[in-house]
Amino acid sequence: MPVAVSYPGVYVEEIPSGVHTITGVATSITAFIGWAAKGPVMYAGLVLSWADFERMYGGFDARSPYLGYAVSQFFINGGQQAYIVRLSTYKLTASATLTPAASATLTLGGLTFTAGTVGPDGLVSNAANPGVWAQNYGIAIKNQSGGTNRFRVQVVYAPPSAPSEVVVESYENLSIVTPDPQGRYVADVINKQSSFVTVAVAGGTTTPPPDTTLPSPKLAGTANDDGTVLLPGGGTFETQVSAAKAILDHVDLVNLLCVPGEIVTATIGELEAYCEGRRAFLIADSDPTVTPTALPTAGKNSAFYFPWIQAPDPLNQNRPSYYPPCGFVAGIYARTDGTRGVWKAPAGTEATLAGASGVAVPLNDSQNGLLNPLGVNCIRNFNVYGIVVWGARTMQGNDELGSEWKYVPVRRTALFIEESLYRALKWVVFEPNDEPLWAEIRLNVGAFMHNLFRQHAFQGITPADAYFVKCDKETTTQNDINLGIVNIVVGFAPLKPAEFVVIQIQQMAGQIAT
Repeated sequence: MPVAVSYPGVYVEEIPSGVHTITGVATSITAFIGWAAKGPVMYAGLVLSWADFERMYGGFDARSPYLGYAVSQFFINGGQQAYIVRLSTYKLTASATLTPAASATLTLGGLTFTAGTVGPDGLVSNAANPGVWAQNYGIAIKNQSGGTNRFRVQVVYAPPSAPSEVVVESYENLSIVTPDPQGRYVADVINKQSSFVTVAVAGGTTTPPPDTTLPSPKLAGTANDDGTVLLPGGGTFETQVSAAKAILDHVDLVNLLCVPGEIVTATIGELEAYCEGRRAFLIADSDPTVTPTALPTAGKNSAFYFPWIQAPDPLNQNRPSYYPPCGFVAGIYARTDGTRGVWKAPAGTEATLAGASGVAVPLNDSQNGLLNPLGVNCIRNFNVYGIVVWGARTMQGNDELGSEWKYVPVRRTALFIEESLYRALKWVVFEPNDEPLWAEIRLNVGAFMHNLFRQHAFQGITPADAYFVKCDKETTTQNDINLGIVNIVVGFAPLKPAEFVVIQIQQMAGQIAT
């Protein structure tokens, strides 16, 4: 605001420049949906490495050759961030009550409590999420010096075969009294921080629990605590996949979606529609035994890959087995985005599949030529380059459709621009809707698009050939202003992959002297 002048002299006033820098969003945050024997079921867990997945969800599981293997293949091929939605036979809705895994009794200091229920005075502990994994964990309580009402809780890993337990979490200076003046009430601290256990104070006691030592405070579990192993194609699996969308709604940004092994047409169509609403992209797997002649859907926010990939199985002495391609391909998307940009097709000789040893169905040029016009992205094994992704079409890539969203990089570039502008232009809301605002919008959106042009994200050798940004009295009429609407039109000339390389060779005629 203008400075208030009162005395003769020099005044300094800072004037806003109108610059609101637009930063491009991430492009390869991937959500995986599938069954796991361990891990949270009420929210999508973020994993940044394979080690994170092993710690939170248990790693590979021989009962399901899908989720764990796909996540591993994603990170091997260049993936950086993934959200995991664990399916289980427990309810998977935001309002559901989680059935605890530890349903047996838990003994602390000679007092016996029924886990998960209110019993005699004391501390009741339970597993944080369903699964027999809890049989290998427990808690130990140690009184601390410095106060009679303070104690320590340690979460320990102590499988039957281990010679001694390993402390995996430790919580100091806890109190069993609420409200605690130091903010260290035991249930508040552990339930909000622990990845393994939850605790509750039973009976309104104010006396700290006595010291305990393992193995007495082991978390109990029964043989069916893992629930039914859910595999793609089963009715319960499909139902849970539909419910998983409500879990993903709480994730701020998801770019790619994978349901390893999913081949049910109706579910793929439902997931593709969900991706359109989230400005995300579905990577769909083919049937492992059938050569596709038609795509399960004609969605613009999805791509279809064939065939399945052969890779070593770590749980079977690295003998080869076959896996759905989505985990490999999602990693290729992430690697290509990081090295070349989202506008580069995630295919070609650079798109080699790390960790793959073969393909379920070897394809030659003629077979590839039959599938490519249908919008099927083939994965092929070349002698020189190895196993590569050899297709970059969306499910609208069938030549007969003539879709403007035929190619994966074109569609994903549009999604990237849309999401970036959607998030960066929230400052516009409630601003005075007139030419000064329109000029600021043109300035900031134009700067963002020009930066992409300098990165060679568009066709054209000049900015005018590559993109335009229009926001003025032609796009926003007086009636729009009366309705509180400002219209911004952004256009770009997308880069399309060189899918067919034609080499013309001509024999030169002999020179005739004249």
